[in-house]
Amino acid sequence: MTKIKPSPVTEWRKRRKREGFVRVELQVKKEDASLVRDVAKALLDPERESKTRSVLRNEIMSPRVGGLKALLDSAPLEGIDLERPRDFGRDTSF
Repeated sequence: MTKIKPSPVTEWRKRRKREGFVRVELQVKKEDASLVRDVAKALLDPERESKTRSVLRNEIMSPRVGGLKALLDSAPLEGIDLERPRDFGRDTSF
């Protein structure tokens, strides 16, 4: 039996994955397409990547403070009944 060799595209994608890259697909308005491409190019450029990443994090991303526990702690839960009756399951003996 002969082995079927993977396509060059498959090999390229595997190689990129080993290098730490992921494939991202998104849809943007036509007038924003070149902007998104330029941002992606800036993130791939070794000379501009750290500055670009810093600007994007500072200007676009919302700060993540404390994770899930902090989020739940800050949620307005007054007046919400969080108790539920104890469920012992169903009888499985025959």
